[in-house]
Amino acid sequence: MDQFSFTEICLHQLKMSGVHEGEKLIVLTQGSERLDYADAFMAAGMRLGAKMYHMRLPPVPPAGAWAVGQTGLAAMPEAVEALKAADMLIDCIFLLFSPEQMAIQAAGTRILTAVEPPEILARMLPTKELRERVEFAGDLLSKAKVMRITSPHGTDVTYKLNTYPAITEYACTDEPGRWDHWPSGFVFTGGDDDGVDGTIVVAPGDILLPQNIYVRDPIIYTIENGWITDIRGGLDAELVKSYMDGFNDPRGMGMSHVGWGLNQNAKWHRMVPGEFPGGMGMEARSFYGNVMFSTGPNNELGGPNDTACHLDIPMRGCSLFLDDEPMVLDGDIAVKEMKHNFK
Repeated sequence: MDQFSFTEICLHQLKMSGVHEGEKLIVLTQGSERLDYADAFMAAGMRLGAKMYHMRLPPVPPAGAWAVGQTGLAAMPEAVEALKAADMLIDCIFLLFSPEQMAIQAAGTRILTAVEPPEILARMLPTKELRERVEFAGDLLSKAKVMRITSPHGTDVTYKLNTYPAITEYACTDEPGRWDHWPSGFVFTGGDDDGVDGTIVVAPGDILLPQNIYVRDPIIYTIENGWITDIRGGLDAELVKSYMDGFNDPRGMGMSHVGWGLNQNAKWHRMVPGEFPGGMGMEARSFYGNVMFSTGPNNELGGPNDTACHLDIPMRGCSLFLDDEPMVLDGDIAVKEMKHNFK
């Protein structure tokens, strides 16, 4: 994508995020990564009359595993204070799950994460229609007390929902202190710390993130009182267990967030070789009708588990019920107000 086109989609994003004349925006990058993102956002913000700044952190050595919540800002309290003073932060390094992001949000700065390749950003632009459907889903989720997920492959798991808020992601943010991720299009919450029980069967064609691979043979999770007690299967189960063991942190066996995807522009098949342009798999997390469960940290929701060991697993063909009312049936959205009008 040429820089002019990149600036145009960033302009659309900033308009959807309510950016206006006189607001203070900071674009955060690290080393030599995503400098073109900074240029595009800076140009777009200036066209809207915003006061634009670019904060560029020093490069860091590449990490082995995806250690969520660990950022270069941890050793830079002065930088965190500067970000707290902004109206909006464009995060191009991925601060999610970090204490630094939580402190910046608590100060009232709204945050937009943008780390996916430009072609994915362009294909999954935020829209008013997507926001309305996601917010409707979030309202239903916030009122629910029990979530149950089933599948033809043998999944039958229950989440008690008495502790954590419902979180909406619709790829833009115009409210103080609110975070979102471009692209996105889903809703999620977390089960009570001791309130997740049952079996999850990850089936062929489901997706492992951050590995960015399709599952080839079933992975069977047994969950008791909010913790994974057993992972069984073939090669893919061994890969998951080896990955988790690499963190040497038993808290990685905790249950993290859970929810469903609503973005009709996100496609399940886009991670096949030749289709996947890179990134962290936000398209896979967002595709219409997927049910995604996650393992590891729940501090994003206000919980006590801040382990760096995290997996997101979007699944196809599942059914999801809130207080026995269907939200997703066999991989399709079941509530009229959440459905996209496919033409």
